[in-house]
Amino acid sequence: MKTQAALLVETGKPLKVEDIETPALKRGQVLVEIAYSGACATQVMEVRGDKGEDKWTPHCLGHEGSGSVVEVGPEVTKVKPGDHVVLSWLRGDGIEAGGAVYDWGGVRVNAGGVTTFQRHAVVSENRLTRLPRGLPLDLAVLLGCAAPTGMGAVFNVLQLKPGQTVAVFGAGGIGLHACMAAVFAKAARIIAVDPQADRRALARSYGATDVIDPEAEDPVAAVHGLVAGGVDLAVEATGVPRVMQQALSAVRPQGGRAVVIGNARFGSELTVDPAVFNQGKSLMGTWGGDSVPDRDFPHFGEILSSGRFDLKLLLSKSYSLDGINDALADLAAGRVGRPLIDMRL
Repeated sequence: MKTQAALLVETGKPLKVEDIETPALKRGQVLVEIAYSGACATQVMEVRGDKGEDKWTPHCLGHEGSGSVVEVGPEVTKVKPGDHVVLSWLRGDGIEAGGAVYDWGGVRVNAGGVTTFQRHAVVSENRLTRLPRGLPLDLAVLLGCAAPTGMGAVFNVLQLKPGQTVAVFGAGGIGLHACMAAVFAKAARIIAVDPQADRRALARSYGATDVIDPEAEDPVAAVHGLVAGGVDLAVEATGVPRVMQQALSAVRPQGGRAVVIGNARFGSELTVDPAVFNQGKSLMGTWGGDSVPDRDFPHFGEILSSGRFDLKLLLSKSYSLDGINDALADLAAGRVGRPLIDMRL
């Protein structure tokens, strides 16, 4: 069958929305009708070429979404036709079936184990999770990337304890989910650092007790001014090496921990004064918040559907598939918290 997809044909150029032919399903593959797709900085970087040489063009994009199962391939047992599912780049239970190859008028189009900038997608079984109860399909796109990465950083990596303090550097989609998780983990203080006023306002809506404009004041000094000696924990969600340094400087000695989530541009370098490690600080990394979809998505889904947070403030603007380049441009410029690609438009 034919479907429409936004294709990356050449880095540094807009995506092309084209008709492609879906392949026959192989072992462990599932055909999903996409209802909604999210987008994050990773796709912006891929389109711009910020991740380095792209050897797979032309290829499909998008790694977070929601939809309905249309057909399952051989040996698939996790889902069945008609199931509502979350699509995520994070691997869960099920077969790792690898990527699909589509046909574009005789041109081979590559795709990874999951892609979502298209109306129908062939997805590896282990990139699918049944939609948690009570969570609508539009909000479910947040479970594909932003929620497990941001919330997982707080719950799984930093393991925030009640009464601890945390600073979140970067109040985009991932940083805002870190704020939400910190609320549920009962943090005593949640400090959000972001240069954009609207994002600082969003952070307050999602639980930040304090906000800092790093362009108006030294963010490290400001954090230390709010919490003497530094916060217990810090989350870095910008991908800027200088901010990674700030996150580490913001945590307290003798036990302070900072986790880096943001993707830096290809070729970037991070310089750290080794004395911070002698002070007992730790700099940590994470792969998607160390989240395991089948274990963690139900918990994260409960938070998202709890009514505690108005998620429409984050998913404030919807785009059609034809408007995918506008969605990525608005995301890159910080005009939206998280674009929502609505396949009905």
